[in-house]
Amino acid sequence: MRFVSFSLNNRLTIAPEHLVNNPSLIAVPFSKLPSFSQPPLNPSFHFDKNLQHILHGKSLLFDELPFEVEKIHEHYENGYLMYSPGIHKTKYGYACSRCGNEKSRWFASFSCFRCKSDSCVYCRNCIMMGRVSECTPLLSWTGPEVEWSKANNLLWYGQLSSGQQAASQRFVDGVEGEGELLVWAVCGAGKTEVLFKGIEKALKLGLRVCIATPRTDVVLELAPRLKSVFPETLVASYYGGSDERDLPAQLVISTTHQLYRFKQAFNIMIVDEVDAFPYSYDKTLQHAVTQAVHPKHFTLYLSATPSNRMKRAAKQEVLPCVKISRRFHGHPLPVPKMVWSGEWRKRIAAKKLPAPFVMWVKKQAQSGRRAMIFVSSVSMLDTVTDIIKKHVSVIVDRVHAEDPKRKEKVEQFRQEKIQLLITTTILERGVTVPFLDVAVLGADHDVFSESALVQIAGRAGRSKDDHDGQVLFFHYGKSLSMVRAVKHIKHMNREDVT
Repeated sequence: MRFVSFSLNNRLTIAPEHLVNNPSLIAVPFSKLPSFSQPPLNPSFHFDKNLQHILHGKSLLFDELPFEVEKIHEHYENGYLMYSPGIHKTKYGYACSRCGNEKSRWFASFSCFRCKSDSCVYCRNCIMMGRVSECTPLLSWTGPEVEWSKANNLLWYGQLSSGQQAASQRFVDGVEGEGELLVWAVCGAGKTEVLFKGIEKALKLGLRVCIATPRTDVVLELAPRLKSVFPETLVASYYGGSDERDLPAQLVISTTHQLYRFKQAFNIMIVDEVDAFPYSYDKTLQHAVTQAVHPKHFTLYLSATPSNRMKRAAKQEVLPCVKISRRFHGHPLPVPKMVWSGEWRKRIAAKKLPAPFVMWVKKQAQSGRRAMIFVSSVSMLDTVTDIIKKHVSVIVDRVHAEDPKRKEKVEQFRQEKIQLLITTTILERGVTVPFLDVAVLGADHDVFSESALVQIAGRAGRSKDDHDGQVLFFHYGKSLSMVRAVKHIKHMNREDVT
């Protein structure tokens, strides 16, 4: 978009070119505008509350707002929103104001119809959220803050274990202050229930809360649970394709990618599975969390497999930490059994499967129990699934990150319409299914890190009525990650109940 700049009341101001009928003014891309000041807030202006609810605590493009440019700019002129550059120059190149990317390889240029430039620079790192370019301003709310409801009662009558209760109380104690807390909890410890009392206290104080997680599957699982236990609270889920992203929600469950759109929004930030890919590797997603929190905020990190950096910080008492070393039902974690299965790569390349694995699959099918079977790549999914179908008569299906029917298949698996589900590491976290066994075919592959294997093993034995589910690692030589994962699980099982 092109803007013009001009003097008004001894102050330099700007406007989209089509809103100013003055041929003498030269229209330029937003990035080429001279420095301008924010108009002062006009308290007598009747602002649009729908615009306030959508834009408050966010940083959005014009295209993301369901309002005419005229209405948006009227709010700017009266000091209720501000424009800021989407891309700005730095000493070493460019930086994206939305995702924080500064890596030159993630910038490109194109011939832009809007600003008439032959080389309009844009950010490729966050382009899936809508293109941010040199001529693209980001809009944020500068008017009155939204006053959140304080009538937010928790509708949950469950009981916490002693470990859960200790973690819950630490969270409750931190809500009114500022700081950080790591809750290091084994898979199946009941981390979601640990959050309830702290969230309730925050909502009753009129604070805004976000639960951020790297994976869409976790958002889809958490959202219905939070809506049911906080029936008086507006709860919204944010993920690619969600129809709730414009709701003025006080409690938000979001993928970490969607946090690119938020700015100083949340008083309480809960980062679930803080060690998970891609959040743990992507500095821009970590930047998104930092950008999304209110200047006065409390951050809670949840993890079953925290990074070495977080472990060191906790040990040195730099990062406050509380550990839950037992599942909510009090039983230990299932310890994986390592099963040597020969050169599984060659067998699969020959359209066959290792004999020990086939024997287990047949036995599993006859047992009637569900199983998740993890493989190392999408390219293996079809082959492994097709071969398994030749050996058993039960319903078998596959799922991966880009599967358009991923959500439906996971739900069918929960409803026992699918008995054997073959998947990649996309389902290593967040999906909870009772009466489940787990197998990893090719557990010695590099993609299966220690944390991934711990998480995969954590899918089994989560129900109090079936606490000793089976976990098998089929391999062609034990990897260091496999050994460390088993050691990790045994260590947590030896921990005192806290």
